Amino acid sequence: MESRDRLAYEEGMFRLAHISDVHLGPLPDVTYRDLASKRVVGYVNWQRNRRRHMHDAVIDTIVADIKASAPDHIAVTGDLVNLALDGEIEMARHWLETLGPPEDVSVVPGNHDAYVPGALDKACRAWAAWMTGDGVNSPVDRNSFPYLRVRGKVALIGVSTARATAPFMANGFFMEGQAKRLGRMLDATAGRGLFRVVMIHHPPLRGAVPQHKRLFGIDRFAKLMRRHGAELILHGHSHLPTLSLMDGRDATIPVVGVAAAGQAPGGKHPAAQYNLLGIDGDPANWRITLTRRGLTGPATQPTDLETLELGVAGDLVTA
Repeated sequence: MESRDRLAYEEGMFRLAHISDVHLGPLPDVTYRDLASKRVVGYVNWQRNRRRHMHDAVIDTIVADIKASAPDHIAVTGDLVNLALDGEIEMARHWLETLGPPEDVSVVPGNHDAYVPGALDKACRAWAAWMTGDGVNSPVDRNSFPYLRVRGKVALIGVSTARATAPFMANGFFMEGQAKRLGRMLDATAGRGLFRVVMIHHPPLRGAVPQHKRLFGIDRFAKLMRRHGAELILHGHSHLPTLSLMDGRDATIPVVGVAAAGQAPGGKHPAAQYNLLGIDGDPANWRITLTRRGLTGPATQPTDLETLELGVAGDLVTA
């Protein structure tokens, strides 16, 4: 029986699918006015690189496989678009509607979703239904993060590191205000005995990406995890399937990255993948099964690439 089938049939296990860096295409029509900004750099990059390696057909294949796996929830950790054009943001909203209803899909924005000043505000308005915490009725904006959703025994906590940056830069920012709100949220959900999943676009680890793509506020985030803890951190941005460990309050925390969801085979990064995580146990003995599913070549269907069992205190066993 395949790993995803085992996940599907284990009683009481919460199944969470994780995708990132969708980079939906093709680009809508671009005017000279649109390119009178940092977008001109991204447009050139799209024409030279991303257009050849980021394919909608690949995304469709990955999404179809996710739906076949029937997860309880889907986490999308940013970069739905490329240049954050108005047409792209609207196209991403329609894509999210096909991915799943807002109560079953949680999104955090990435740097491409905040590519130029004002873009993040537009994305927040367009994608608000997928970035709203439980019981929150106020408009979504950059100050709405982190948000909290509770599904069964799992607390899904969405953090935003997205901000418009200068040309050739793709940095993220984790500032003091959001850190304080996140700390209170982590304590409250720990008090309820929930399994806390932090969703963030930029990897909160040194050396995970080049300097021009790194997260400002890594030390602040690490200090917060040591003080308040979490059970799992999911990120994107690197376009790599990675697994690291971070010190937490009571145990080490798995930090999991994923290949870009729209990456066609043959590029410099791994072909498209998604993570399928099975979460089981209780606060005294949480267990996580991580299965990476993805493409291995052109015209292939996703298959299990790796399965890992994460036990208490981040113990790692290859299944």
